[in-house]
Amino acid sequence: MKNILPVLHSAVTIMTPLLLAAAGGLFTELTGILNIALEGLLLAGAFAAIAAAYYTGSYAAALALAILASLAVSALLAFSTLKLRSNMFIAGLAANLLAGGLTIVLSHRFFNTRGIIVLRDIDNLKTINIPFVKNIPVAGALFSGHSVYVYASWFLLFAAWVVIYRTPFGYRLRACDKHSTALVSLGIRPDSYRWAALLVSGFCCGIGGAFLSLNLGAFVPNMTAGKGWIALVVIFLGGRRPLGLLAAAFAFGLADAFSNYAQGANMVPADFILAMPYLLTFLAMVLVSILAKRKNQA
Repeated sequence: MKNILPVLHSAVTIMTPLLLAAAGGLFTELTGILNIALEGLLLAGAFAAIAAAYYTGSYAAALALAILASLAVSALLAFSTLKLRSNMFIAGLAANLLAGGLTIVLSHRFFNTRGIIVLRDIDNLKTINIPFVKNIPVAGALFSGHSVYVYASWFLLFAAWVVIYRTPFGYRLRACDKHSTALVSLGIRPDSYRWAALLVSGFCCGIGGAFLSLNLGAFVPNMTAGKGWIALVVIFLGGRRPLGLLAAAFAFGLADAFSNYAQGANMVPADFILAMPYLLTFLAMVLVSILAKRKNQA
């Protein structure tokens, strides 16, 4: 049991940026937009957070700038697709490439490096130990001893559930996909809700990107390492529902955490262990495709 507790604790930490990106991507998905720019939005937030923390020494400023940077990229994406009517897939790929290249250029401009940017004179993110819970064997590892970003991701997921299923905005948002003509007949513009959904995805990815870099205490070029793409799989594997997103994100976090702790096992090749989270992503995509096909045939 003692050996599994660190893995569970690490899984919750690892799943946080996935959960935040997936929560934001859920809003766009429900409007009929496959937001493949989640990777770029996370990366923009990660770089902006480190840059702000480096120059101000403030985590609050880092979070604020991370959200603004990610919102700027998502607004650019919304303008190009909803206003200029560019192809969403191509625009999303362009946003990912823009974030990847621009962060390297800005890193060289402001930090004189195209490599790693390390925070040296700022404390690590503080963790919160919940009384009475932290001493419970499994529950303590899952629910206690995490940073405020972890708890914020849970709160935002609950807020997403409330907004999507308990507000008029959420009802209209969900109607944008297959019932957009009904909204138009009521004088409601579906594109305004798609704008809002893309900005929500930018907001959530900004927080997720900030957590990625601030939790590490450094920015590494392309440090998202496919997390935005995995977040898309989380959305579909979770059945496009908040609770499903939580379960799917934890499954990926657990796989990643296990791969980190299993690297010392000599009987399994290290390359295979490191590939486990991506192998799980591939298998999950196949599973989702099979289930969707059977559902359509039923």
